[in-house]
Amino acid sequence: MKFADPRNDIAFKKIFGDENKKEILISFLNNLLNFAGTTKEIIDITITDPYQVPRLTELKQTILDINAVDKRNIHYIIEMQVIHTTAFEKRVMYYISKAYSQQLSRAEDYPKLNQVIFLGFLDFTLFKESSNYTSRHLILEESTNSHYFKDFELNFVELPKFNKSLEELSDVKEKWIYFVKNAGDMTLIPKEMEYPREIREAFEVANQLSWTKEELDAYDKKGIYIQDERGRVEYAREEGIEAGERSKALNIAKELLNSGVSIDIIVKSTGLTKEEIRELNK
Repeated sequence: MKFADPRNDIAFKKIFGDENKKEILISFLNNLLNFAGTTKEIIDITITDPYQVPRLTELKQTILDINAVDKRNIHYIIEMQVIHTTAFEKRVMYYISKAYSQQLSRAEDYPKLNQVIFLGFLDFTLFKESSNYTSRHLILEESTNSHYFKDFELNFVELPKFNKSLEELSDVKEKWIYFVKNAGDMTLIPKEMEYPREIREAFEVANQLSWTKEELDAYDKKGIYIQDERGRVEYAREEGIEAGERSKALNIAKELLNSGVSIDIIVKSTGLTKEEIRELNK
């Protein structure tokens, strides 16, 4: 078997956005949001943007959302994001704010507004100050940490921080994270992933032998696009570092020149050429 990589938008939505296989998404949400076995456990869900065979002409976007609503009318936005794009954090806030406000048809219906929960799977590190691979963000009062404004909740899974092996997985939540990060490199369903059945079903959906030619073409095209975008972002980052280092070297050279340091010593100290240093005197 060859499994599609869930980090590819096409595969992620095919696996978790199928209205006919809602039990996969329900298990996914219940375990990732720690609802399983609690009064908050999701029993049923409506996928408001269900999976459809993608069109090749619509694959340039790197954003994928699965919008869902449960029986309590809680709105969920589930996203797989592979690249840290500009203003990603602001876009997330815009999405949940939009989902919140669009629940109303008239301003006087404010009491009818329901909670919006965001769950983002990130194939990059967003919160560099923390080693935790999952995080939950709430609106809290600064001095008491009281939670009065409960309608917005943001949850993130940072895949680069998750490095557990199959043998180290301790619960269903970790199994789902392992599945998203590693299924694309696997050819068999490991015994550790046989339970719960929803994870096995997710593997079966990810099995590319059951995909149509159109789905495979879209999956491959999106994979190429993701790699191209990663390369572009990395190139821009490296170019920015180079430009920053050069600017720093020029500033140091100016200070050394003003202090009467010889050009030969400045060359050794900064890596600049004699011509570049002489230009600073003009």
